[in-house]
Amino acid sequence: MTILHAALAPLPAIVWQWQRWLPPILIALGILGGGWLAARFLRFVATKTLRAMNFHIVTERAGLDGLLAAGGAGTDTTGLMGMLVAALAILIAMVWALDIAGLSAGAAVTTRIALYIPRLMVALLMLTAGLYFARFVAQSVTLYGNELGLADAPLLGRLMRSIVIAFVILMVLGELHIGQRLIRDSFLILLGGVTLAAALAFGLGGRRWAAHVLERDWPRERPQGIGEGLDRR
Repeated sequence: MTILHAALAPLPAIVWQWQRWLPPILIALGILGGGWLAARFLRFVATKTLRAMNFHIVTERAGLDGLLAAGGAGTDTTGLMGMLVAALAILIAMVWALDIAGLSAGAAVTTRIALYIPRLMVALLMLTAGLYFARFVAQSVTLYGNELGLADAPLLGRLMRSIVIAFVILMVLGELHIGQRLIRDSFLILLGGVTLAAALAFGLGGRRWAAHVLERDWPRERPQGIGEGLDRR
């Protein structure tokens, strides 16, 4: 009898704890369910709105949808934006539910994750705009080079596109706060090396071409009548 009494002694305290915790847990579960439904609705609205704005056409022309397809993402950039919106809604509901349940540590961690989602969305928009602009720059440089009769016009276009994409990636990584200083210094070193290599290649291999251009535009022997006013002075 004493053993049974000792075994059942903690039972009232356990029941009291459950009575104390049960209402907050039920409320938290209700919030999570509502957050899940809200996330599905917001994902649908965000996806439909972006497609109505022809955002998927921009991402397709920028090449971002092709990158996602090659990586096996199973969705395009518009769908990815909708997923981020849904994830943000679910995380906000989780923060609210954890706070009601009294799990302040979990709520703090979830809050930090939720605050990072808007950065991902902004970075995705920056990447889309940057890749589209890089495509526009490449086409413009190639077209202008073809009009000038340059044989390496496509190469110059691809080079300009690569430079613009490199700057865009730096901006995106800066927005995400990923290795800003290390990546910036590495890029500057790489850019300096490429510039020096191009200058040496042009200086060593293009001396005759440069001399021909200088002689054509600024001949050493000026035609008669040019500069006579300066000589008289």
